Amino acid sequence: MVNTLKLPVGIDSFEKIRKNQFYYIDKTKLIEQLVETGGEVTLFTRPRRFGKTLNMSMLRSFFEIGADESLFES
Repeated sequence: MVNTLKLPVGIDSFEKIRKNQFYYIDKTKLIEQLVETGGEVTLFTRPRRFGKTLNMSMLRSFFEIGADESLFES
């Protein structure tokens, strides 16, 4: 039987998506871009339902002390 990933409809928690093996498009390059620009403030302008909250959740998981590092493994 083929192991298919579930769609994360309505889930905006990066940790839940990674731990429960939902379908996810890797956006971790965003972290590199934010660190390289080094701005005090970053404005995320995207249409509704475009992943802004999920991106914020990913950033929180990355920068939070004591966060689960395995979330960012392939």
